Amino acid sequence: MELGGAPTAVDAVHSSSGAVNVHAKGGAERPRFDPLMPSKMGGGRPQFRKVPVPSHRFAPLKKAWQEIYTPVYQKMKVDIRMNVKARRVELKTKQDTPDVSNLQKCTNFVHAFLLGFNIADALALLRVDELYVDSFEIKDVKTLQGEHLSRAIGRLSGKGGKTKYTIENSTQTRIVIADTKIHILGSFVRIKVARDSLCSLILGSPASKVHSKLRAVSANLGERY
Repeated sequence: MELGGAPTAVDAVHSSSGAVNVHAKGGAERPRFDPLMPSKMGGGRPQFRKVPVPSHRFAPLKKAWQEIYTPVYQKMKVDIRMNVKARRVELKTKQDTPDVSNLQKCTNFVHAFLLGFNIADALALLRVDELYVDSFEIKDVKTLQGEHLSRAIGRLSGKGGKTKYTIENSTQTRIVIADTKIHILGSFVRIKVARDSLCSLILGSPASKVHSKLRAVSANLGERY
C-alpha cells in the first residue's frame, strides 16, 4: 500500500504457502510455516516395510498376533497385516501417523519378535529410541565344528541358562541363542559389554572368570549411568 507515491513503514507480502513476510523499518520478520505432516512427506505417498517370517516362527507369530497388532496399530498409528501367502508381515504409514520414524520402530519390533525375543522385551524398541538389536554368529568369533561347537553353545547358556541370565541381568540386555546365531537387545554400550562376555566364553574362558570380570564392568556401568 502506498500513500503519495511513497511506501508505508510496513508492507505485507503474502507467499504462495500462506506464510506472511512483514517488512518493517527495523527489518523483516521470518516467514512462519505450519509443521509438515508425516503423511505429506515423500510426495504424500504412504511408506511401506516388509518383514519376512522364518518358517519356524510362523506359528508363534499367529499365536501372538493380537499382542503385536494392538501396540502397532493403536499406539504407533501404523497399519500392519500378515501376508500368509507370501509369509511376511507388511507395515504401512497412515494419514494420522504422528511420526515417520514410527514405521521403522514397528519394523524393528516385529523383527525382534521373529528373532526369538519375548513380546514384553521387544516392546521396549517402541518406547526407547536408544535400543537396537545386534546379531552375530559363533563362527564370526571362532571356527568350531562338531563337539567343540556344542560345548561352546553349552558354555554360553550355562547349566539351566544360568550364565546367560547372569550376563543379561548384569548388562541389562536380553539375549537369544538360536543354534549358532546370537542376538542381543539393548543399548550400544551394554550390548558391547554383553558381546565381549559371550565372545570370551566362545573362545574358551571359564564362566567363573567371565562372571568376575562382568561384575567389575557392570559396577562401572552403574556408576556411569
